[in-house]
Amino acid sequence: MKRQRGFTLLEVLGALALLALLLVGVYAGVRSAIHGVRSGSAAIARADQIGSAQRFLRSELAQALAQPIARDERGQAVFFVGSEHEMRYVAPLPGYLGKLGPQLQVLQLVDDGAGGQRLELSLALLPPDGQPPRPLGTPQVLLDHIRGGGFSYRGNDAQNRAVPWSADWKDGSRLPQLVRIRLRTQGTQRWPELDVPLRVDASAVVGRVGLLPNSVMPLRGVQ
Repeated sequence: MKRQRGFTLLEVLGALALLALLLVGVYAGVRSAIHGVRSGSAAIARADQIGSAQRFLRSELAQALAQPIARDERGQAVFFVGSEHEMRYVAPLPGYLGKLGPQLQVLQLVDDGAGGQRLELSLALLPPDGQPPRPLGTPQVLLDHIRGGGFSYRGNDAQNRAVPWSADWKDGSRLPQLVRIRLRTQGTQRWPELDVPLRVDASAVVGRVGLLPNSVMPLRGVQ
């Protein structure tokens, strides 16, 4: 009888090596596909976060009201406080969030503790009896993973002369005409420069915003 010829050890080892190479290629392809899906999902989520923050800020700043939030050292009403990393104004929140009426909104760029910054929004009720604002909950993060940036303002002074862009809005008795928010974000998704026009001129509506006579708190009340 003829003896059946089997596989040699070298042939078996060669087949196993080819199978291992094939599995490595398949694993690398699957891993690359998973990484691509995750990266794409992260990019979409980041773009949605940036877009949502921009839409919210554009809506709220455009609806800023000429409602006093403080008094300065001379006793004059303050309607808007703006610096490079913080601004304070009164505006109504959208939808069901606005049931409590117009609220003091504090927008801040704060340190995130990891070498970057985050954009936070704090809300407070303005009691009609002139008491200090009552905070509503904890600050909400509108955007995180920020490398730097700031706010700037443009408008007219008391003599109706144009005031150039500045990182500090000095005349709190007037609302700026434009607010600019520039941010440098981490990663590939960039923050498009945001310029928001404010619709209200505080100097034109002082005393006609439907407030009680004593509904203005001292400047220390908004610190």
